[in-house]
Amino acid sequence: MNILLLGYGKMGQLIGQLSEVRGHSIAGKISIDNLDELNTLDPSIIDVAIEFSQPEAAVENIKWAIEKGIPIVSGTTGWLDQKPKIEQLTLASNGAFFYASNYSIGVNIFFKVNEYLAKLMNETTGYQSAIEEIHHTAKKDAPSGTAITLAEGIIKNLNNLKSWNLTDESSGNEHSLPITSKRIDPAPGTHIIRYTSAIDDIEISHTAHSRQGFALGAILVAEWIQGRKGVFSMDDFLSF
Repeated sequence: MNILLLGYGKMGQLIGQLSEVRGHSIAGKISIDNLDELNTLDPSIIDVAIEFSQPEAAVENIKWAIEKGIPIVSGTTGWLDQKPKIEQLTLASNGAFFYASNYSIGVNIFFKVNEYLAKLMNETTGYQSAIEEIHHTAKKDAPSGTAITLAEGIIKNLNNLKSWNLTDESSGNEHSLPITSKRIDPAPGTHIIRYTSAIDDIEISHTAHSRQGFALGAILVAEWIQGRKGVFSMDDFLSF
């Protein structure tokens, strides 16, 4: 495949390296410093775009790819209020758009474990639930997209919860799931789910040791999306 990298920070660079190891070619490396190069690229030679940029750039990057007829795999978080518009554009353009808050296979297994545990906890009483996430200091959005996905999985399965709140923004209430976000170098990503009571605590966690799992997952999805049309997620990818 010829892969266009939209965003060339640490993740983009690692995706580029692993892509070449897997026998793919890099058609372009676009960052904030060379955005004008998008105007000179030939879309017909690009098989897929992988987008790991910044929240303020993600929407325009994704729209550009969709409008050029290029399948796009996005992992940028912090822009999801505009995701419905991107999905509508994809369907109207007969394009292909894949979004995941986290491309690690291990994290996506953790998502399933999280939902299963929440279903079990819904059958008991006396526990308070909370999420803690830790990332490197260069991560701009908080909470992380992965933490939001985890929160949504809990809220869907715990009847007493209606929303989540970032604990340094709101004190929350009994119907809101608190999320604590910490930024500590060089942590690539840790997510902890806690249920606490006067009798005992229950805790599950996922800790990434490097970005490699995220990068490889995005490349595997880019390979998978070839020839497909529509809006996709990790549930679609993992079901095949």
